[in-house]
Amino acid sequence: MTSIRTLAAGTCAAVLASLCSFVAPVQAQTYPTRSITMIVPFAAGGPTDVISRIVTSHMAQTLGQSIIIENVVGAGGTTATTRAARAANDGYALITGHMGTHAASVPLYPKLAYHPEKDFEPIALLAGTPILILARKDFPPKDLKEFVAYVKTNAEKVNAAHAGVGSVSHVSCELLHSILDIKPVGVPFNGTGPAMNALVAGQVDYMCDQIVNAVPQINAGTIKAYAIATPERNPSLPNVPTTAEAGLTTFQAQAWNAMFAPKGTSPAILASLNAAAVKALDDETVKKRLLELGSVIPTPGERTPEALAALVKSEIAKWTPVLKPAS
Repeated sequence: MTSIRTLAAGTCAAVLASLCSFVAPVQAQTYPTRSITMIVPFAAGGPTDVISRIVTSHMAQTLGQSIIIENVVGAGGTTATTRAARAANDGYALITGHMGTHAASVPLYPKLAYHPEKDFEPIALLAGTPILILARKDFPPKDLKEFVAYVKTNAEKVNAAHAGVGSVSHVSCELLHSILDIKPVGVPFNGTGPAMNALVAGQVDYMCDQIVNAVPQINAGTIKAYAIATPERNPSLPNVPTTAEAGLTTFQAQAWNAMFAPKGTSPAILASLNAAAVKALDDETVKKRLLELGSVIPTPGERTPEALAALVKSEIAKWTPVLKPAS
């Protein structure tokens, strides 16, 4: 009797193990079975929000499920990023992070509740976004040389808008201020969208912002663009000089937006999401929309999870010595 029971138990265990090994791949193959939430760590209308909506709209078609954008504001994007890090790692809660949330936050927030490398799985780089030096349309300086002279002379009077400590707009202007050796007043907002609205309304003096947020306003003449902080001019703003052309060669800055999942998300799910993102970036309509906004489309080699992991690591190393004194 004992041997029969032992044999039966062993057989059941073997069958159970076989079933488990069968169920796991099936679950991965059927992902997703319901809608996915994409957390955007800033207000609607900003660069990260716009890029997320363009790319995820196409991804949803590929995956066969809707992707719902959830804007969660606060603390330069770290509130939303902390929430994403603590979400279930089942592929149904993702985040669009960027240079601020996944690199600059490390030196800026000593008590940061997450670590970009340890608490997230990289999925894909979505877009590069050059930085512009912008100002309200009636700001006195006519060009970048005058801007530099003016803010140095009036550093205690002028103010710079940004989307919160650790945001791209904050970090990039911190780099500019360190180069110019000035400490103007910073005016934080819950996202670049609200900050841009304040700049258009003339409520703040200037800001450093991603090109995606600025092209429509520059073309409409509602704000000034002094320079773009890249080696070459951008096709969407051919009349805006580079910082090197305008006389400030040391200020070079380009942000980026990328997709991440909580740590421990299965490789099969990550592969599905990466494939959908890559397909979106290859779509002519998606590319056209991103390029019209001035974005830089990642090359095939830049779209892999491994490339994104390397980017995050290098960006943390780049921004830590720049921002550590400011924290």
